[in-house]
Amino acid sequence: MTSSKKKLVREGDSLQKIFEYNTLPIPYYSMNNGHAICSDSLPILKKIKDNSVNLILTSPPFALTRKKEYGNKSAEEYVEWFTTFATEFKRILTENGSFVLDLGSAYLPGFPIKSIYQYELLIHLCNKLNFYLAQDFFHYNPSRLPSPAEWVTVRRIRVKDSVNVVWWLSKNPHPKADNKKILKPYSASMKLLLKNGYKAKLRPSGHDISQNFSKNNNGAIPPNLLELANTESNSQYLRLCKKHGLKPHPARFPKDFATFFINFLTDEDDIVLDPFAGSNTTGYAAEILNRKWLSIEIRKDYLEGSKFRFKDQQDLFASKRSA
Repeated sequence: MTSSKKKLVREGDSLQKIFEYNTLPIPYYSMNNGHAICSDSLPILKKIKDNSVNLILTSPPFALTRKKEYGNKSAEEYVEWFTTFATEFKRILTENGSFVLDLGSAYLPGFPIKSIYQYELLIHLCNKLNFYLAQDFFHYNPSRLPSPAEWVTVRRIRVKDSVNVVWWLSKNPHPKADNKKILKPYSASMKLLLKNGYKAKLRPSGHDISQNFSKNNNGAIPPNLLELANTESNSQYLRLCKKHGLKPHPARFPKDFATFFINFLTDEDDIVLDPFAGSNTTGYAAEILNRKWLSIEIRKDYLEGSKFRFKDQQDLFASKRSA
């Protein structure tokens, strides 16, 4: 390494310990809690030690009918392609770690019927790679535009797709998790009930509701339907990408999505990995939440734009990698 490259990695960086020979690959840029690396993720994953990452949180290129600029695979080849990465994910996860996978849907070419590639992948991950499905989530984006246009807005024979499936997978049946860290504010009716009290009784559904129902737990347990609009049309990231002539990543998940799972499944100083980082929402959320993070993205232009997410963070080590 040249001396200019050495400055990108702090001496004693805790993320070095997860790599073979304690040697962290040269980052494209770095923050206080993590690093972004410009590379195909597979060779980087192969250098990470076994049982060293607490959470893998990612949204890989989806298997779509039309090829996108970010390099998606067809539904037919998707499971085989993804297995090469998933094998490494299983190896590097800690025994109580989690793997959260956000996947969009796809229609079969030329027909108004859906591919089932997400479910084929899930079955493969569980039956062949021995992951456990800890829970399924559904990411609902109410602001998503109607698509696919042919079936939704032209022929008007389907409704718009607004939901991604999210598989929460683990290496054993009891991954680290704490839903007390992701409580939602109580509804107005629940606040009124807490104020006025609740009479224990048997409900028509057969559920026996005890006095514990009126206990104030400082919030409601969220459901597995995550309603998170991706409306950042005037965000700092998009404004600065436009200002500097960089094309934003076209398939970004919202920061609140990453924040939800990082809070739920990790503790401070745990290690979070996103192997298909895109605009690095995962790294940004992890930085704010004081988790150690590593984000890998193959496209240099996407990583260059992702720097703008961190403009409001104290940055001690960020620098464009020397050519």
